[in-house]
This record gives sequence, C-alpha cells and structure tokens, in this order.
Amino acid sequence: MLAIKLIAEGLVLGFILFLICAIGIRNGAVGMVHLYDPKVQERVVRLKLTTKELIRKRSLLFRIFCISGYLIYVLVCVYAVNGARGFLQGFWQSFVILSIMNLIDRFLIDGYWVGHTDAWIIPGTEDLRPYISTKDKQKKWVMGTAGMAVISAVLSGIMTLIL
Repeated sequence: MLAIKLIAEGLVLGFILFLICAIGIRNGAVGMVHLYDPKVQERVVRLKLTTKELIRKRSLLFRIFCISGYLIYVLVCVYAVNGARGFLQGFWQSFVILSIMNLIDRFLIDGYWVGHTDAWIIPGTEDLRPYISTKDKQKKWVMGTAGMAVISAVLSGIMTLIL
C-alpha cells in the first residue's frame, strides 16, 4: 500500500513540475529560458526578447519557490502523510518520490515536450537545437539520479535530527 502511495506522490510532484513549466512558457518559451544552455540565453538577449537581468530574476525565483516547494512537498508526504520515522524510512521514501519526478522530467518534459514539440522553440534560436544536447542529457541523468539520492539523504538526516 505504501508503494502505491509513494508512486502517486511522485506522480503528483511530476505533475506539479509540468504545471510550473506550462505556466512558465504560457507566453512563449522565453519565459523559461533560464533553463536553457547559456548560448541560447545569449542569443535571446541579443535578439532583445528578454534581458540578462530578467533571466537572472526568473532563475532565482524558480530556485527559491519551485525547488523549495518540491522539498516541502516531499517532507510533508514522507513525514506528515506517510509517517516515516528514522533516517532509512525517510531516505527511501524521499528517494522514490523524487526519482519518479526525475523520470517524468527526463522522459516526458525533456525527452518529449522539449525535444519533440514546438512548445519550447524560441524564434531565432532554432539553429541551436536540440536545446538539450546528448552531453546535457547524460549529465542530467547522472546528476538527477545521484542528486535525488543526496537530497533524500540530506532531508532524511535533517528530519532524523529534528524528530
């Protein structure tokens, strides 16, 4: 039963990520250009579609609100809803939820939505496609998987000290 709950919680977190991206590109993909390669960002600034300052501001807001929101969501799910106690319970539950979100990000958002639809194309940067290179995809897989493990360990360690 807990496994199904964790899968559902991971799917909800993946859906939240999808919604954040959809809201971010609602007026065009330039709204989320802070997630693109620096070469794309430079081109967008040169084309006067946005400014470096606005890119920096959106990146900061994304990090502050979205990433902290994801972490709060995971903590609430794992410790308040699922009742995890101790490092190991907290770690594996957090890791499952975050890993499901990571898979949604890798396959559905990066792999399909960004890679195979026109939704993320920024006019004047088409020659810089694919926006997520093979090297970047490899980095995202490694850092995403290892990163989710590290984040899960840190969250579980903090919660073990608090509880």
